[in-house]
Amino acid sequence: MRLFQGAALLAAAAPLALAQAQAPSPATSASTSAPWSIGPVQFSGLIDGYYNYTPNHPASRTVLYRNFDVRANSISLNMAELNLDMAPEPLGFKLSLGAGRAFDLIHFADTANGFDSLRYVPQAYLSYKPVTAKGLQLDFGKFYTSAGAELTETHLGWNYSRALMYANGPYYHFGLRTTMPLSKNFTAGFQVVNGWNNVEDNNSGKTVGVTTVVTVRKFVWSNVYYAGPETSAANEGFRNFNSTVFTLNPSDKVSLYGQFDYGTEKARVGGSFDWITYGGAARFQVTPRFALSPRAEYYYDKDGFITGTVQKLKEFTITG
Repeated sequence: MRLFQGAALLAAAAPLALAQAQAPSPATSASTSAPWSIGPVQFSGLIDGYYNYTPNHPASRTVLYRNFDVRANSISLNMAELNLDMAPEPLGFKLSLGAGRAFDLIHFADTANGFDSLRYVPQAYLSYKPVTAKGLQLDFGKFYTSAGAELTETHLGWNYSRALMYANGPYYHFGLRTTMPLSKNFTAGFQVVNGWNNVEDNNSGKTVGVTTVVTVRKFVWSNVYYAGPETSAANEGFRNFNSTVFTLNPSDKVSLYGQFDYGTEKARVGGSFDWITYGGAARFQVTPRFALSPRAEYYYDKDGFITGTVQKLKEFTITG
């Protein structure tokens, strides 16, 4: 068993406006100012940088098990992003242009497979929302994943650093996404995408996603399930992944969420690789200008499939 210890982090994020359009998340921070607009098109953006201080000064200058704030004792540009949005009435779109270390790491798999054309385009999709379809919306293109509690843009989260659950899950997909409210308390969606973190598929199979959101007053339960082949070996390595998030907002000063993920991928020679993780976070608005957010999680890489070593990781983070 290893105890996961993250680096102390000093960070400054300068959001110009709310920059992300994806499924609602419990980790969204206080709202920001309204975006600029030219006609129906809204513009927003952010510049996000940090200094990472690591007391044990690793010789590799890399902080173990960090996926984004990875460079020890270094000033880094996490991300710079410009967004263009047009609400689907009934046609719309989302286009994000971004640069920085976070986007380099998010697109690592695509880059390693020789596809680098959309590395600086985190999201690009068309939306269609028929007037007579009772809230049905269809998105086609490249979009952020629906799985998990944490969002892609750092300033929208309760914690600056990323949870292991986010770091080792899907970041984005390319394909078709649908959502539709079936009642005032229940929304469902269906997705057909190329896979995890790839614009061009590495096999001929497709990944299917099912999303559900239940909202009852101050309680929200969201569940996302992805299933499909993720290896290039004749559509082998069928992967199942389920991420469920519970959110509770008992007052305007206290918010809580818990997350449970389970993943399994079939091995080529029989058996499977499994990983299980759970954790949660809270946000306490101590004063109108200051909040505290603790986060803790447990990550069991049962077969060493995700981290390369069979291990149980524990992580605790607190952000002011």
